[in-house]
Parts: sequence; structure tokens; C-alpha cells
Amino acid sequence: MLRNRYDPLNLFALVPQLGRAMDPELVQLDRLLDDDILFQKVRSDLLRRYPHTATRGRHSTPVEVILRMLVVKRLYRWSYEETEHSVGDSLVLRQFCRVYLQPVPDDTTLIRWAKLIGPQTLEHLNERVVQLARSLKVTRGRKLRTDTTVVEANIHHPTDSRILGDGVRVLSRLLRRAKDIMAEGSDLPTAVFRSHSRSVRRLAQEIHRVARRKGEEAAESLQRAYAKLIGIAEASKAQAEHVRDYLAEQADHQAKRLVDQFAHFLPLVGQAIAQATR
Repeated sequence: MLRNRYDPLNLFALVPQLGRAMDPELVQLDRLLDDDILFQKVRSDLLRRYPHTATRGRHSTPVEVILRMLVVKRLYRWSYEETEHSVGDSLVLRQFCRVYLQPVPDDTTLIRWAKLIGPQTLEHLNERVVQLARSLKVTRGRKLRTDTTVVEANIHHPTDSRILGDGVRVLSRLLRRAKDIMAEGSDLPTAVFRSHSRSVRRLAQEIHRVARRKGEEAAESLQRAYAKLIGIAEASKAQAEHVRDYLAEQADHQAKRLVDQFAHFLPLVGQAIAQATR
């Protein structure tokens, strides 16, 4: 069952000098996080964990504790594990996070709860923080700059076959869109809209298999496969140029947008073809 908060306990009353040890940043954040609108936004997301989270089951970590520990994590740029350890080890952070003398939730618990807070809630939280900051004369709030984190992600190796395959797929997609917006009375042959995506995919898989082999026979097979792939890419490029020229004569807004997209991608595909040929 989702709890809102623990029974209040002032650790500063037990150890008065702790009050003087709290960072000014934490003092200001402590005031902001008492805002009920912020609290209710986060609580509504956490209630989505299970159908009866609000009324059934054992008592959960309080919403207030989760929200404040996630704020501390972001403030000090700690990992979830570091946040658990640091809050558990500091009476000041225990008071700030409203954990008091209760057990500190472990890192896996924090991760599970954090995943429930959706992007819309984060957007509302940012807006609410700006409103509060303006009301407290902290900022004028004309612009909001956010700090983002770049996350490393895997991408496929940019081989000639993959670049050609991507180019053909993009042109095939644009040709499909062009076919959808053209009038039924168009004098363009149906073959000009033919997609080569499946052929390119099969050839790319073949090239990948052959490239693992060694010897003259493998090298010749690889060259033949590349020649076929280049031929398909050239055919797709010729189709796209034909359709682009036809669309350039149309006054329709969608047609003009497609012409601009063809104008952007066709030179790139031509460059990939020239590179693969060399």
C-alpha cells in the first residue's frame, strides 16, 4: 500500500547543530518540495505500479521519501547505490529526505519507483518549479534551460553495404509517399514506384556472410554482390529522380515537401554509390 509520508520527527531537535550543517541549497529545496502540487503529480504516477497500490498490500516507501531521494540523487549526481549509502550515512540527508530514523530504501527499490515517473510528470514538475521560482522572485522565468545527459548507444558499423542499404530504404519510403499523394490519373508507370528494400536486405546479409570468408573465391563473390547492390542503388536513384522531376511540376504543398526531401537525400545516395564503386 502506497504511503504518503512517515510520521514527522525533527532530528535537528535531537541534535541542534545539524540545522546549521544543512546546505543552503537543501534549505531552499526543502521549502520547494513541500509544494502539494509537486507531491500529487509524483504520487499519481507511483499509484500506477499495481491496480490496488493505493489500498492494499504491505506499506511501501513513502512518496515523500522517494521524491526527495531522487532529488538528492540528481542534485549531487550520485548513482542509486551512492544515494542509498549517502542518505543512510547522513543525519542531515535523513532529515531532508524525511526518512528520519526509518530504514533507507535500497537502490533497487529507488530504481523501480523512479521508472514509474513518466515524462509528462517531469515536464509538469519543471513547469511547477519555474512557477514557484518566479513567485519567490528567484528568476523571471522567461527561458528554461535544462541539463541533459548524453547516453552512449550502439550503432551499426558504417560499411558501404549498410550505407547503400539505408539510402535505398529512404528513397523507397519517399517513393511510397509520392505514390500516395499522386492523382490516379498520373502518367508515371507503376514500376517507377517499385521498392528494392527486400532485395537490398538479402544482398546485405549475403555480403555480411561472404565477408567472413577468406580467399580469392570469397573476394570475387563479395565483388559480385557489391556490384548487384550498387546496381540496385543506382536503379532506386534513377526512379527517385524521375519522380522528383514529376513532382517539381506540381503545385501541391505535399509535393513540394517531397521534392525538398528528394533534393536532400539524392546527393547523399549518389555519394554512397560513388564511394562503394571506388
